[in-house]
Amino acid sequence: MSTIKRVNVAKRLSDMAVFNNVAYLAGQVADDVTQDVTGQTAQVLATIDKLLAEAGTDKTRILMAQIFVANMKEFDGMNKAWDAWVADGNAPPRATIEARLASADYKVEIVVTAAI
Repeated sequence: MSTIKRVNVAKRLSDMAVFNNVAYLAGQVADDVTQDVTGQTAQVLATIDKLLAEAGTDKTRILMAQIFVANMKEFDGMNKAWDAWVADGNAPPRATIEARLASADYKVEIVVTAAI
């Protein structure tokens, strides 16, 4: 039986679980919520980079991304940061959904699953 590795385990959730050479990230949100949607998205993507590196993978190996934006009117601002970050030739399958997030200060939350 394969072992499940959990990263940054708290009482309620872990930032990531790794199983069978796949990294499953929890929804990641910005640390500095004073930023606009582009700034918050860039922060979230930097956190995703760090978590993927800890799992021994990177953004070129993302299998699926789910993006939750608090206001679809900010879709272009989120995409500005995403487009600057996504690896050329490796844009993953992606869904973008407008949703009420856990805090009114959050503008974006991103969930990714990546192969290792």
